[in-house]
Amino acid sequence: MPPVKAVIFDFIGTLANVENYSLEVSKIKLYKAIAKAGFSVDVKSFLKAYSQAHEKYRVIRYQKLIEVTNAVWISEALNNLGFKANPEDTRIKSAVNAFFEDYLNSFQLRPCAKKMLNNVSMDYKLGLVSNFTYAPVIYAGLRKLGISHFFNAVLVSEEVDWRKPHPKIFEEALKRLETTAEETVYIGDSPQEDIKGAKAVGMKTIFVPSQFYSLQDLKESQEKPDTTFKNICELNKKFQHLPLIHPKLPTGNSTYI
Repeated sequence: MPPVKAVIFDFIGTLANVENYSLEVSKIKLYKAIAKAGFSVDVKSFLKAYSQAHEKYRVIRYQKLIEVTNAVWISEALNNLGFKANPEDTRIKSAVNAFFEDYLNSFQLRPCAKKMLNNVSMDYKLGLVSNFTYAPVIYAGLRKLGISHFFNAVLVSEEVDWRKPHPKIFEEALKRLETTAEETVYIGDSPQEDIKGAKAVGMKTIFVPSQFYSLQDLKESQEKPDTTFKNICELNKKFQHLPLIHPKLPTGNSTYI
């Protein structure tokens, strides 16, 4: 078994919590930005068209694992209402920024996350792979939380075009980190997107439950990570002593719960 050279993290859920966020409030902010930009439409009509377009692309994103950015379905919603708009329209991009303002502000580091990144970055290359429809939010979130400097490579599905668990986004992360799958550990909270996806390309995997996914969700998924921890603090304490990190250590039970 080759030595571990890199550790890749998921972001939202794994390293950061989303606290006190309201999607409905963000939708109203989106509408107000659209109306201010000159698209004269009532809120009910816009939100209905927006929901229909969003659902259309949600199916594409989750079934085909192809990422589609928000500006695509916002412009399609407006076109369906009789306006002329395209995803590159600066008015649409401004509206997307307005929509994500509260979401960005909702990010809070999970306990021990920064300590974990600091400790692990001393010995390994660090990567981050995030499924997100608008990459600027992820980069701004990393800066807001003061952790962007830890990562040698950051991949967001909007920029890569592929969503986890598609192998291409994981393979691109390995390419940028200049490591192989066998030399890499992946840490995430989603049984399907993180554990299944990373395992499929040959990475070692660690599951940490979050506000989005529980240990019960992992059990029901039937995915089998190499190791499981209750939280980031426990993982931080035991990371350097894991057999999957240092194969020469006594093996025993590789799951810590």
